[in-house]
Amino acid sequence: MNAEKLTAYLDSLLELGIPSVDCIVYQDHRRIYRHMNGFVDVEKTKAVAPDQRYLMFSMTKVQTMTAILQLIEQGKLSLDDEVAKYLPAYAKVKVKTENGEADLDSPLLLRHLVSMQSGLDYDLERPGILRVLKEKGPKATTRELVDAFVETPLQFRPGTHFCYSLSHDVAAAVLEVVSGMSFGEYLKKNLWEPLGMKDTFFAKPHNEGLERLADQFICNENGKIVPMEPSCNYQLSESYESGGAGLVSCTEDYAKLADALACGGISADGVRILKPETVEMIKTNLLCEEGLKEIAANMGRVGYGYGIGMQVLMHPEMVGSDSPAGVFGWDGAAGSCIQMDTPSATSFVFTMHVRNCGMAYDTIHPHIRDIVFGK
Repeated sequence: MNAEKLTAYLDSLLELGIPSVDCIVYQDHRRIYRHMNGFVDVEKTKAVAPDQRYLMFSMTKVQTMTAILQLIEQGKLSLDDEVAKYLPAYAKVKVKTENGEADLDSPLLLRHLVSMQSGLDYDLERPGILRVLKEKGPKATTRELVDAFVETPLQFRPGTHFCYSLSHDVAAAVLEVVSGMSFGEYLKKNLWEPLGMKDTFFAKPHNEGLERLADQFICNENGKIVPMEPSCNYQLSESYESGGAGLVSCTEDYAKLADALACGGISADGVRILKPETVEMIKTNLLCEEGLKEIAANMGRVGYGYGIGMQVLMHPEMVGSDSPAGVFGWDGAAGSCIQMDTPSATSFVFTMHVRNCGMAYDTIHPHIRDIVFGK
């Protein structure tokens, strides 16, 4: 890896209007790179700090899928389990058809949830959600809200398309049933404490402890980056814990998780969170042929497949990349990302805090990927 090249690129992002950047690279449990630059407040008086907190949004999914894999590894779950086995509300699901809606002719499986092929979407205004929030208010639980998702028909028969959706929130509810714990309790016991992740928690609407949260920005319709009120609308209530987009964390915490996954599921301290063969499962593409076309067309992930909740680089030659096939990871709505490569035991975590920033996904992340993993 060319550290000077990476530093120059990260610094160049500030010239494009990105308020702050932070990037950590690990190789075989050794931190080989860290660079921070910029300011995390609107007034530009607070330099980005090593323990800066961010809304992680969909980078939450990496933790959710790691937790699901732990239960699969323990024999408590299978990708071929019917979701209704754990969430009875999913036993009588309807699906949209050309003529209206119909009963599903095949069950919704866990593999459909983890691979975003469930038929769900990301509509947070669906009638079921609004009904539960009206009835329960801030006390509406993960299970109550997730059960309400399927009061609306699925967009398609599970397994036939890819649609980025609330699927991983449903997976978190399944985890709660299987483990007997709240999702947050499970993560704390099985990921945060074992890996020493001390700055990771759910971004509930009235949460305390956000004094180190970076100010949030958004790229507006004119392409200008402007301040916005920090919010995580995916945390639907005080009692809800979103498996898809709910966490607050920091670069250092996520770097510990990335290092463990890149090293086959074991941390620098020798704590094993997954077996090596389980980590390899993440990199097995689960998308159908139509799904591969859709992740490329709808999300710009050309050359990528999608395994257990994370993208996997299958055809680097399709995008002119010299990164190796098999690099995997995911990103978040504020522009951060996490990526790993197991053969080289190398990982990086990049954080910024700008919503609606398209260049984060089609330019910034691929560029950092190729500097870190490229030949």
